[in-house]
Amino acid sequence: MALQEPPPGALVAGDLAALTAQLVDVESVSFHEAPLVELLEAELRSLGHLEVDRVGDNLVARTGLGRDLRVLLGGHTDTVPVNGNLPSRRDGDVLWGCGSADMKGGLAVMLELARNLTDPAVDVTWVFYAREEVAADHSGLAELIEARPGLLAADVAILGEPTTGDVEAGCQGVLRVSLTLAGERAHTARAWMGRNAVHRLGSLLVTLSDFEPRRPVIEGLHFHEALQATHVEAGVAGNVVPDRAQVRIAHRFAPDRSAEEAEDWLRGFLAPFMEPGDELVVDDRSSAAWPATGHPVVRTLVDRNALEVRSKLGWTDVARFTELGVPAINLGPGDSTLAHTRDERLDVRSLQRTYDALDDLLRNGPEAAR
Repeated sequence: MALQEPPPGALVAGDLAALTAQLVDVESVSFHEAPLVELLEAELRSLGHLEVDRVGDNLVARTGLGRDLRVLLGGHTDTVPVNGNLPSRRDGDVLWGCGSADMKGGLAVMLELARNLTDPAVDVTWVFYAREEVAADHSGLAELIEARPGLLAADVAILGEPTTGDVEAGCQGVLRVSLTLAGERAHTARAWMGRNAVHRLGSLLVTLSDFEPRRPVIEGLHFHEALQATHVEAGVAGNVVPDRAQVRIAHRFAPDRSAEEAEDWLRGFLAPFMEPGDELVVDDRSSAAWPATGHPVVRTLVDRNALEVRSKLGWTDVARFTELGVPAINLGPGDSTLAHTRDERLDVRSLQRTYDALDDLLRNGPEAAR
């Protein structure tokens, strides 16, 4: 039977692809998520089996059934800026549009599960949070942790980041620093009277280019660290020897190092290239997350659905939950390599695959709970 056309403003039910397209068409670039949040809030509050809280532009909906286990499903509502890829369009099994993979497909799965699971075997918390795609200090999830941490209490968390419906466990940490090397200005006609700060960068950039990153194996998963110069800034004028040169460096580190250990290592790596008067500033530091592959919920998802388990080489909010003491994984529809691109798209078959795996888990509970 064909689905009836929903009334204006209503969100589609029973069709994950159509619901995803509807969510994609509600533009929600970071800091402008409110229209989408209001739609989701109205839908969640209409469901009598959920308690709903709104904190800023963040939504938390929870069951209160007194189950022995609570599973949290989370996803961010924002997207990167639109790049000529709205409104959405459908071509067979492919849905095109900004945010389709990252992560409105995941939001559609979460919302449809929240509608349908009125009596799950576990208690469930649904978290829709803002501002994930921008600097960490703007994070809506961090806002929730600061303002209402009790809303995030759970035994395990599953984030709907795009993983093509498989499990990506753990995540690598991020360390971004700015290194400023000093020199001395002079006229280029008398360059020997100064010291060129740009030239000082030479040996460091060569070393970074030749650097061989660690590739540790953790819980059977292969991680791959990275150390990259991402930006260089220098120069005063075409006839002036520059007295300052700055390089920004990004370091991705595996979960067997804490953020403090990674910073100590990077400072030691850079020390031979620094002199008195140089400056090293940490611009951003985010912890890694240990792979939660041994958790009963994760084992259930993998075993019952024959899911592939991969390491997460990027950073996601599984790290924030890990810091809260909540083991977490990434599991959502969509291909992360297509995220943030003009050609972002979603194979709609991964929507149903993800939905079925999560529905089975929440409806029947993990093996250890049976």
